[in-house]
Amino acid sequence: MRVESEPDAAVTVMTVSGAWDESLRWTATTALHDCLSGHPEALIIDLSGLDDPRTESTPTWVAAQRAAAELEPPLQLALCVPPDLPLADQMQRLGARRYLPVYAKVRQARVAIAARLPLTDRVMVTILPEPDAPSFARNLAGDACLAWGMPELLYLGRLVMSELVTNAIEHARSKITVVVTRRGAGLHLAVSDELADPPRIIALARPRPGRPLDDRGRGLRVVAAVATAWGSLPTRTGKVVWAALRPLREQSPAAAPIGLR
Repeated sequence: MRVESEPDAAVTVMTVSGAWDESLRWTATTALHDCLSGHPEALIIDLSGLDDPRTESTPTWVAAQRAAAELEPPLQLALCVPPDLPLADQMQRLGARRYLPVYAKVRQARVAIAARLPLTDRVMVTILPEPDAPSFARNLAGDACLAWGMPELLYLGRLVMSELVTNAIEHARSKITVVVTRRGAGLHLAVSDELADPPRIIALARPRPGRPLDDRGRGLRVVAAVATAWGSLPTRTGKVVWAALRPLREQSPAAAPIGLR
């Protein structure tokens, strides 16, 4: 199982390999939940290396498509299955009825999805890990909220973006790509860097003597507390850490992907 995102968190590719059994089903289902909770604009599931002669994995991919369609806004999902595999015929028949595109190669899926991606409001900037980077990114998120008529997310967007960039500066110390995207009524924030290690919430540390503002360990706790969802995915050059924000009136326990387990 391998999951890789684009640095702007728009397209995620999930690769499933090996013999299909209960263990792999559980692993794939868990990965699908993680991918869908990140709410990229598109998810490509590469099944080129999946050994499933009896097409027993079919319900998992159909359920994934249903969950993707129920997100707001809907997430584009596509399967990649070589035409000589039994699963290809099965998914082609089902896909025609359930709007589940099936392609022979990942490259074909990428091209097709790129042509169908909506003209989403998005701002993307690459910045250096300098002291004023969090302030710049914070203002970028705030200005986007105002431009898109989302004042209710202005404070949270600025807060979360600042914490994500500060965390990237402290741990990655590399160039940072900051992306602010409007997803329906919500906001999607993404910060990518060149460190592959995923972020983790660390134990709170007391400020060092003479540095009362040196309060380590609170950044990701703040993100986890105020974001509707957050997480990270590996990229070709490192990782991307994302956070989704929605107005209080839009938040609901049913917002999480359903029907996969």
